Amino acid sequence: MAFHCNFNNTDLSSFTLSKCLKFNCRTSSLFPRTLSIQRVSPFVVRSIATSSDSNGDGGTSAESEGKKKKLSEQSSWEAKDSEGNDYLYRLGKESENMNIAIGARAGVIDDLFTGDFLGKDSDIVFDYRQKVTRSFEYLQGDYYIAPLFMDKIAVHIVKNYIAHLLDIKVPLILGIWGGKGQGKTFQTELIFQAMGILPVIMSAGELESERAGEPGRLIRDRYRTASQVVQNQGKMSCLMVNDIDAGLGRFGNTQMTVNNQIVVGTLMNLSDNPTRVSIGQDWRESDITNRIPIIVTGNDFSTLYAPLVRDGRMDKFYWQPNIDDIINIVNRMYEKDGLSKNDVISIVKTFPNQALDFYGALRSRTYDNSILKWVNEIGGPESVGSILLKRKKKENLPVFVPPKQTVEGLLESGYSLIKEQQLIMESKLSKEYMKNMED
Repeated sequence: MAFHCNFNNTDLSSFTLSKCLKFNCRTSSLFPRTLSIQRVSPFVVRSIATSSDSNGDGGTSAESEGKKKKLSEQSSWEAKDSEGNDYLYRLGKESENMNIAIGARAGVIDDLFTGDFLGKDSDIVFDYRQKVTRSFEYLQGDYYIAPLFMDKIAVHIVKNYIAHLLDIKVPLILGIWGGKGQGKTFQTELIFQAMGILPVIMSAGELESERAGEPGRLIRDRYRTASQVVQNQGKMSCLMVNDIDAGLGRFGNTQMTVNNQIVVGTLMNLSDNPTRVSIGQDWRESDITNRIPIIVTGNDFSTLYAPLVRDGRMDKFYWQPNIDDIINIVNRMYEKDGLSKNDVISIVKTFPNQALDFYGALRSRTYDNSILKWVNEIGGPESVGSILLKRKKKENLPVFVPPKQTVEGLLESGYSLIKEQQLIMESKLSKEYMKNMED
């Protein structure tokens, strides 16, 4: 025979075994004296007779265990997932840190543990993680978008978003390659802004890490983040990797690292299975990711792993702007300076076969003399540090007057840049310093 003692309003810290036995004996002489005290929960003390298997209400101990009281009807501590497994155990297994990523997030487990002192979400960088998309608010003004570039980007993105409606093989990756400084990244960003796309952007510098597997996981994580943008914000998104050949390309005797191999394998796997992406957790049938187009830029895709750039996985686009594209882009660049289109044409024809960034460097070079004049006016190079960094909060910097752009000034800057280019190509001081290396 057994009985249950519920002490919901009793201080159990002073409740000892002797008091329980004394209470038991006073209650009835029919209860056995051989007892074992078992603490079932913080507010329940169970006294079970060792000489009998029946309980006070006629049920067995097994039935009593089956009727174990839940902590709370609203508690998620005992919740089960769709497969019948413990929900919190599964979350902890999938998360890299349960306390930060899962355990203290409002709405995931009991709000009792989230508090209001530091906000409902105790993960300090959680909000930052959700802002990995690029909004391009800095692109203010009127820019020229090459029609051929626009068509290629738009077709690739739309094809991937309606791939389930098309009876064709749609490559997930678009590789944009070409010469240096031809505006591949900038043109792509202008198209994203025009189409209302919120991309997740990576660089080649993130494709290597001191920990094996970290860049591959980062790519999968960023891919899933872009998928969440589509699902949660209702806006188109894509994953963009700039200068991918700088991170994955093989140049001469460069070493192939484990992370290089894992990144290549990850991109190949994404191309083959764009809706099933793992970031380390168990695979589940219900875990379906939105198909997200990937755009990569580079200078020489012949340095990449050949199976990655095959036609089934990557659609290639070689970008080399023609003379009309260059004139239109540079004209928009100098339009706010008051230069006419004929002035721009004369500048472009004076410096042919130059990349687009060369014409942007012309304008930057014309500022050099004006900046030097401004430095001398505020006290010289010796006073720059105190004026720029140590001035009072409400103290404004001396007024800087930008130079007026003229064709003559731009041509002078262009000849200076051409001279620097020729010196680099002709001098080759590394051969002068290491004459014996080629012997």
